[in-house]
Amino acid sequence: MILQGIRRVGSLALLLAVAMPQPAHAYIGPGAGLGAIAVTVAFVLGIVLLLVGFVWYPLKRMMKSRKTGAGSAHTQVEPSKPE
Repeated sequence: MILQGIRRVGSLALLLAVAMPQPAHAYIGPGAGLGAIAVTVAFVLGIVLLLVGFVWYPLKRMMKSRKTGAGSAHTQVEPSKPE
């Protein structure tokens, strides 16, 4: 019961802080702004590609092993003998 009251007060305080922003009196130039956007996009794409890599390559390996057959996936090729 007390926890719910604390949550309500916290939610109300957060809502008021977001609803009534104060001006920052700061300036971000076009170069810094575009740089910040580029870094953000690169970070998000990096995370997405990381997750895709963790999912796609094991699936790709599994599909390849199914296509070639379970027995032939573990066969070893003998190296050629030098002449």
